[in-house]
Amino acid sequence: MNKALSAKIEEWSQPPFDKETIAQLEVLKQNPDQLEDAFYKDLEFGTGGMRGIMGIGTNRINTYTLGKSTQGLCDYLKSVFEKEPTKVVIAYDCRNNSKSLALKVAEVFSANDIKVFFFSDLRTTPELSFAVKHLEAQCGIVLTASHNPPEYNGYKVYWKDGGQIVPPQDKQIIEQINQTQFSDIKFNAKEELIEWIDQDTDQAFYNKSVQLGRFELIGRKQFKIVFTPLHGTSITAVPQVLALAGYTDVHLVEAQSSPDGNFPTVKSPNPEEPEALQMALDQAKAIGADMVVGTDPDSDRLGIAVRDQNNDFRLINGNQTMVVMTYFLLEQWKKSNRLDGKQFVATTIVSTPLIQKMAQAYGVQYKETLTGFKWIGKLIKDFPALNFIGGGEESFGYLVGDAIRDKDAVTATLLACEIGTFAKNKNQSFYEILVECYRKFGAYKEKLISFTQKGKEGADKIKGMMEEYRNNPPKEIGGIKVTQSEDYLKSERAFILENRSEEINLPVANVLIFLLEDHSKIAIRPSGTEPKIKFYFSVNDTLDENEDWETMELQLDQKIGNIVNGIGL
Repeated sequence: MNKALSAKIEEWSQPPFDKETIAQLEVLKQNPDQLEDAFYKDLEFGTGGMRGIMGIGTNRINTYTLGKSTQGLCDYLKSVFEKEPTKVVIAYDCRNNSKSLALKVAEVFSANDIKVFFFSDLRTTPELSFAVKHLEAQCGIVLTASHNPPEYNGYKVYWKDGGQIVPPQDKQIIEQINQTQFSDIKFNAKEELIEWIDQDTDQAFYNKSVQLGRFELIGRKQFKIVFTPLHGTSITAVPQVLALAGYTDVHLVEAQSSPDGNFPTVKSPNPEEPEALQMALDQAKAIGADMVVGTDPDSDRLGIAVRDQNNDFRLINGNQTMVVMTYFLLEQWKKSNRLDGKQFVATTIVSTPLIQKMAQAYGVQYKETLTGFKWIGKLIKDFPALNFIGGGEESFGYLVGDAIRDKDAVTATLLACEIGTFAKNKNQSFYEILVECYRKFGAYKEKLISFTQKGKEGADKIKGMMEEYRNNPPKEIGGIKVTQSEDYLKSERAFILENRSEEINLPVANVLIFLLEDHSKIAIRPSGTEPKIKFYFSVNDTLDENEDWETMELQLDQKIGNIVNGIGL
């Protein structure tokens, strides 16, 4: 163990760290590998804020790492808003220790003379985003680790527009945090500065969600929905919003409806994983439901299952959900004669290229940004003269309009049900609208493959894999020539056959993308929130008739398989 690491560990064995922390450290010292993993680095802000395993150490979520981040944030806020009263909104999800950690964060803010609006119970991330603007606060915090395993927790920071922190605030805040010492943390709360909030803010959020996600339709009472919050926070919002919109045939998966940070009925509380929705699917089949919806613990992601052409339930991925939602919104804007070229839709560099094709077809501006929904929120802020229609990313997140600035599974659930109702009124299904999009704009199929590599050794492996692909890029994959490569760490796009390159005008990110001669696409990146390296594949073809989709899908799956084998996975 090097001297710097030893000194960092030694710091935690004395004040200002409390006796309980010091005692836990002594126990941890009995396991050198776990000790090193807990201290070998400091937790950093990634694509979804700061997220990590709970426990003691600089590489863990605990009172002191959150306290240090909060103290640095307090100092930053007071320097930026020195001439106005500073306010912050704090929410937390269902995870173990979320409420107690959130209270500690609130105490630090109040100790620094910052007014705190504190949700009296767990609330969704989209409601926190909404509440920051609604309550005219300068900042928001939500304690959540999204869909990570039970041992994780996290800390997302939102700015006064309701979006997650982005440049320049993110770097400035991180610099301030890095200058902060653990001994600088103020834990002595000023209780008079902490105001508990609940029903008034809830109702305002529900109303806004219905305003954004409800359209002129009939037949809502005849649309049967099975919904599961997967033990998470959406039980506080999704049933209420659906009821307010007029849906009365909503069936909860009771075994998964109580908030529980141990997520006892699923291996992972992630609606991206088919297994997570299995109980809901079984219930939907038993009662003859039209749609299944499941959301992750903090209710920013949703997974849905819909009836396909054969009336069987089909789980659809985030790209497919995004395609149908964007198409439906574009159609609604077109029908109401609101499209005049001053609108835009948005997605990320690893998501389906089909969104760009749709935008072009409707004369709507298309904007593409880095992975992480904070970048879509930034686009809304950067283009105030344009109307944001909607946008999403492949990781099961979607946002309607600009009143909320993070992915919003509450409003997106309502939108999914509205589309399902619209389709049912026409004797169609949500899935058949998807196939219609493939026929109109191009048949695309995507696949994500990820590999988990835990701890310091895993982080080194991921780094090595990225360096190998970066330093020795493939010239062909699966027998198909690579025509273009994009290195977002170097901000360089290379057109290989033309022997030229250009600058990528996006913030630096550790992402590689390869485009093939047949317009297939492969993206590679380390996750910003989990110890994983991710490979994204996209292939496409032309679909002449809706009825040909089943055959076409098999061909596209085979094409993905060839590329996966070609890249050596």
